[in-house]
Amino acid sequence: MMIKVENLTKRYAGVTAINDLNFEVEKGEIVGFLGPNGAGKSTTMKILTSYLPATSGRATIAGFDVFEQSVEARKRIGYLPENTPLYTDMRVHEYLRYRANLKGVPGRKLKLSVGDVIELCSLRAVERKIIGTLSKGYRQRVGLADALVHDPELLILDEPTIGLDPNQIRQVRELIKNLGGKRTVLISTHILPEVEIMCSRVIVIHKGKIRASDTAENLLKNQRTAGNMRLEAKVGADTAAEALRQIPGVKDVAVQQDGEYSNFQLKLEANADPTEEVMNLAVNRQWKVREFSRRRPTLEDVFVELTHSDS
Repeated sequence: MMIKVENLTKRYAGVTAINDLNFEVEKGEIVGFLGPNGAGKSTTMKILTSYLPATSGRATIAGFDVFEQSVEARKRIGYLPENTPLYTDMRVHEYLRYRANLKGVPGRKLKLSVGDVIELCSLRAVERKIIGTLSKGYRQRVGLADALVHDPELLILDEPTIGLDPNQIRQVRELIKNLGGKRTVLISTHILPEVEIMCSRVIVIHKGKIRASDTAENLLKNQRTAGNMRLEAKVGADTAAEALRQIPGVKDVAVQQDGEYSNFQLKLEANADPTEEVMNLAVNRQWKVREFSRRRPTLEDVFVELTHSDS
């Protein structure tokens, strides 16, 4: 077991940031840690990385308690915080050598380790440039190289693609995916499609409590989340919206007019698929259909469902 969290609680001056958290992360997993702002994600990550003490409970990294055995636990962690702290007046290779030295990489391995992360993070073209002159994307890669330079078993990444353009996001995403298996990765991000692409499992936290922990596929299957349908048709004076509402599996129908055509948005019950019934109705009533499509539920829908309440 790489991460084990038991009854973890953190309180600040009457405010409970996280409350009785329990979860585990196996070796080699890439796990998405999701939640709205203020949910307790960053607090949990700071406790796991020994930056912050818990009020109660226990957390271990590779079997080492994060506070009672802090040095041993931190040796196994590479941490990339949301706002990457870099020494902007140093050159990339100088900074990585300095960080590797601080992290106890032996002298005989130091040059090799720095060279490896420069290659892994595609920094060869800028290794002799001053960090302060680099783009946001390159700085983020330098931060990731810093997190990797001592070859940690566990990577904890807090919003690793924040502020990057789409091409940079794709590059960082591919890098993180390639780290899975050899290393365990716990990643916090607001970009939910990336979680579906990168992560083997998702943990959702809301108001300091775990709301769900499962694969994205199972969350989509097991939650009450519903998809919706879009139907554009010329229906004349027909009471089409009322007829559509009568179809089993349709929760509600919203209508907008577009000239002679009506745009129907059908909100569906979870796991319902009334495609055949809708098409039969359109044929029987001789509606002139211009568009008919179905949007299946996404991880974003599940996230909203799990975190929209105040409870």
